[in-house]
Amino acid sequence: MEKEQRDELVNALRQISAGNYHPHIPVRGNASYRQLSAAILDVGNSFEKHFQQERLLGSITEKINDGLLLEEILNHVFQSFREIIPYHRISIALLDKDNKKLRSCCVRSDATKIKIAKGYSAPLEGSSLANIIATGKPRIINDLRNYLKKHPLSTSTKLIVAEGMRSSLTCPLIATHEPVGLIFFSSMQTDTYKNIHISLFQKIARQLSVTLEKSRMYEELMQLNELKNRFLGIAAHDLRSPIGVIKNFIILFLNGYLGEIDDKQREVLSTMDKNCDRMLNLIHNLLDLSAIESGKLELKPEPLDLQKFFHTYQSMTKSLAEQKQIELTLNIEPDLPDIMVDSNRIMQVLDNLVTNAIKFSHPNTTVTISARKRNGLVEISVADHGQGIPPDEISKIFKEFSKTSVRPTGGEKSTGLGLAIVRRIIEAHNGTIEVDSTVGKGTTFTINLPIGN
Repeated sequence: MEKEQRDELVNALRQISAGNYHPHIPVRGNASYRQLSAAILDVGNSFEKHFQQERLLGSITEKINDGLLLEEILNHVFQSFREIIPYHRISIALLDKDNKKLRSCCVRSDATKIKIAKGYSAPLEGSSLANIIATGKPRIINDLRNYLKKHPLSTSTKLIVAEGMRSSLTCPLIATHEPVGLIFFSSMQTDTYKNIHISLFQKIARQLSVTLEKSRMYEELMQLNELKNRFLGIAAHDLRSPIGVIKNFIILFLNGYLGEIDDKQREVLSTMDKNCDRMLNLIHNLLDLSAIESGKLELKPEPLDLQKFFHTYQSMTKSLAEQKQIELTLNIEPDLPDIMVDSNRIMQVLDNLVTNAIKFSHPNTTVTISARKRNGLVEISVADHGQGIPPDEISKIFKEFSKTSVRPTGGEKSTGLGLAIVRRIIEAHNGTIEVDSTVGKGTTFTINLPIGN
């Protein structure tokens, strides 16, 4: 073989390595050269097919990571994998909790009428599928009609043949080393899977098993979360009444209805009263959080006059700010439109943001409430000139029971629930909340609410 020919073949291999799977090789030379050329082109085709397989398998991983449901991922597999593997039907059946029945949960088929649809179930005991579950090994049936002749009592085979399928490949689905179900690939031609490599089908099965395991874990997590919400709701509800009774008796003592008290007793009772308020605030937050997470947060939308709303709130809260020598100011754009919101919940949001701003600000500073109309939204912001939040801690401020390293300037207490509830209320109004903060300069929380909510 001449040097020029060898260089052509080496160059072709380099092109395949670089991703050009169909390099141009001149048709010339002796039989040995042509044989090597053909082998190199076959290698290119093989590499291309392998690359396509890995790309498509990678796309399943992306769909899993995106949090798609099993049916959505099966849709993706059914639509995308035809170019590399043959099938006219893909379905998934899952074992029940007792491992006694298989139930069809997802089906995609080219047949005009699906005979084994979602929800179809059959006993596992006595079925040929039990062996696949027991051994963890795939099964190929090259001729379903011939198989039906030998197993005439197989109802599922009768149905799949009636749907037009003629051959099948079945792979077990295994999650955390335990069988959870089966995935069926079926074709309208016989012998479709006779000489096929089943490794790709097994890889698809493994990927879908990951989705099933994530779904199972998510379901368990949701059940635990629901149990937690019920516990919080019951506990908070049962605590609210006795604490309310204690507070009422304290008020009776402080107001002199139960006799005279000296200064020391008044000081102790005042401390008890403040702690009752703090406990009641925590209980209300827990009840709110429980309602929100269980989907039971009720909103009562009504038109809200924003000018009146902000001025009323300022007059109610001004004295709280003045106790720390902080000025509470308004910067409200004139002619703001009314918005449809639950006014009590929006008051709760504003109060949380403003009291937080006062809580974390130094004396002789300003807290400003601003509002303006912008791009079909009303933008409401609460800005302070306080301590600011470290950049690496901003991401956790909207999480339940989460606190930053910044401490209240007057020793006030915090439950770590307020901002989590604020975010949920705003999202329930189809709005957004953002935060911009600089350490040593202050923090601004900005809410955007749709005008036509």
